[in-house]
Amino acid sequence: MSLILFLLVIAVLIVVSAFFSGSETALTAVSRARMHQLEKEGSVAAREVNRLVADKERMIGALLFGNTFLNILISSLATAALASRFGERAVAITAVVVTLIVLIFAEILPKTLAIARTDRWALNVAWLLRLTVGVLAPIVGIVQQLVWRILGWLGITRLEAEPFVEPHEEIRGTVEVHHREGGVEREHRDMLSGVLDLRELKVADVMIHRKNMVAIEADQPQQQIFNDLIESSHARVPVWREAADNIIGVLHTRDVVREFVHRKGSLEGLDILSLMTPPWFVPDTTTLEEQLAAFRERRSHFALVVDEYGGLQGLITREDIFDEIFGDIPDEHEAAMRKSVRPQADGSYIVDGATPIRELNREFDWNLPDEEATTIAGLVIHEARTIPEPRQRFAFYGFKFEILRRHRNQITALRIIPPNTRGDQPREATSIPAAQAP
Repeated sequence: MSLILFLLVIAVLIVVSAFFSGSETALTAVSRARMHQLEKEGSVAAREVNRLVADKERMIGALLFGNTFLNILISSLATAALASRFGERAVAITAVVVTLIVLIFAEILPKTLAIARTDRWALNVAWLLRLTVGVLAPIVGIVQQLVWRILGWLGITRLEAEPFVEPHEEIRGTVEVHHREGGVEREHRDMLSGVLDLRELKVADVMIHRKNMVAIEADQPQQQIFNDLIESSHARVPVWREAADNIIGVLHTRDVVREFVHRKGSLEGLDILSLMTPPWFVPDTTTLEEQLAAFRERRSHFALVVDEYGGLQGLITREDIFDEIFGDIPDEHEAAMRKSVRPQADGSYIVDGATPIRELNREFDWNLPDEEATTIAGLVIHEARTIPEPRQRFAFYGFKFEILRRHRNQITALRIIPPNTRGDQPREATSIPAAQAP
């Protein structure tokens, strides 16, 4: 074989090897969501890509077989061609030269290009790869059977090897990666995460606690009931009798005002309680996803939350769930209220004890755990294993906490010093909080 013909054959084999190498990278990293959308829009190439990715084991087996076979063939041809000129040294020369050529032109270069142009590469080569995988299918099938037989001897079955990634977690991870890379803004990340959290959060995590509920006593004069309803500034207000936990109905402000206007501003002869609707009770273990579906099915926006013993825990509205997705959107009444988080000049924050941990994490991009407690006061009590006294200080998860005020057994205000504030270094999340003397 002449030198020119030899070099031409080697060049062709390297190009084909690069094709297999780059295609493996592109089809492994291709965006399945984008391919699915392109297929819905009528892209034939995207449909071929989806078919290939659907049987990833077979696809990768065919690409690896083709790539390995070609690389070995290149090395063998180079050794045979150089043996007549360099004798025993041909093996060493081939090992060095061919390794460098294959590494650069058949591995690194095509893989780098495939990473930079993943979707475009996959779409352009999909039809040819489908043909290649089909031709190599019998050989790949035999190899796969042999591989699984060997793995079976090692105690690994095909079922155990099946990768399983929770779709919600995969989406969450993708959003977080794009956020860190600057492709997704924090507000958008929080909204998408809020949607994904609906199936994990319970109504108890976002409900308005019974201590903060506005409710009306039924056994009052009609004028007082009307005044309490108007002063509440809420669209729906529960009504109780004998005990605050004994809710007998829910008054809709709009219905009462409509009747009041219909009677030309007079309450004479009006039985406001007759306008109540029956209360709707839901378990505190209901997920937000289930509760949102129940709101939609019942065409209702308001429910009372009870525990497993039937005790009233609080109330939840459709707006509370929306706030979990979009963040808290205060109305004109809430805008005048005192903020629950007040930044200080030294970098610390004065926080109301009832502030939800999730709101702090969302607002300041913190990572405080919310599995064991809903509010920041609850987290401090959980970690301290006691009800702290004012001026006590604790440190855990890299943050420092100072108790400012306590009412009975409830922490009403505390100071939070985030990590790296004024030289504070973050600690491990598993550190045990240590109380310090005031």
